[in-house]
Amino acid sequence: MSAVADPSTTRGSDKPRRRRRGIRGNSLAFWIFVGPFLVGLLIFGYVPILWSLFLSFFDARNTVTPTDFVGLRNYADMLTDPNFLSSLLTFTVFAVFIVPLTFALSLGLALLVNQVRVARAFFRSVFFIPTACSYVVASLIWKLSIFNGVRFGLANTVLGWFGISEIAWLSTVDPPWYWLPLVTVRLWLQLGFYMILFIAGLQRIPTELYEAAYVDGAKPGWQVFRHITLPQLRATSIAVLLLNLIAAYQAFDEFYNLVGNVNYARPPLVYLYGVSLGSIQDLGLGSAGALILAMIIMLVTLVQSRLFGFGKAD
Repeated sequence: MSAVADPSTTRGSDKPRRRRRGIRGNSLAFWIFVGPFLVGLLIFGYVPILWSLFLSFFDARNTVTPTDFVGLRNYADMLTDPNFLSSLLTFTVFAVFIVPLTFALSLGLALLVNQVRVARAFFRSVFFIPTACSYVVASLIWKLSIFNGVRFGLANTVLGWFGISEIAWLSTVDPPWYWLPLVTVRLWLQLGFYMILFIAGLQRIPTELYEAAYVDGAKPGWQVFRHITLPQLRATSIAVLLLNLIAAYQAFDEFYNLVGNVNYARPPLVYLYGVSLGSIQDLGLGSAGALILAMIIMLVTLVQSRLFGFGKAD
């Protein structure tokens, strides 16, 4: 009598083969989708970083293939350059304005939008849409239409309703009104992004915590926000602070398009752009400054993560 194979055994022996075939298929699909991104990241990300590191040790004026090795002279020159140090001070002033304002306003918007029961998706989209706008386009709108410094500009028109004379918003005279356009355009562009992060954090808070607080006699409003909402948003808050600070260090478009490459309002990237691609075109000195700025960002991020305990379990 011929032996008949057990159907269950046959099916069981085929499962590992199918599973292995599925893993191979998923791996192929993974590299098809991720491969181009990795190649682009390598070509446009890591290779320029390594090339900047190479250029920073050479006297690379008007050339990307230098031969005169100068060692750490470019780093010493940049660290003693008063213009570069002044640009770091400009960033510090900008960060003092933009980081707390962005944190507070994005958190407030998230709390308001999260409480909306009608057309919630509409309000989220309205506040998030500016995130997709170009920094250059927004800066030019702010410069040519809102804060253009003439009588028919939007800001001066509103001031005229209250009998206030027009203000030259982007001039060098005191008081430094140019900070208002610089800060407001950045706020308009990035509030929606950080609002979405806070909304995601709010939706992760268990409703049982609020119910237990109300049973214990907690009053809705500030008391519940202080003792429940804000502590539960700890990880999201630290992430927002870190991302916001790094983005402030990388400010370029709004400064360059609103006030230009001027001494009184010039962040590090604008100054380094002038050194590398302006009239000087010292690529070695500019590369050294870019790496110094990258190290400062890394150091500040690590210190801030250490202070707030980012990445640790609650």
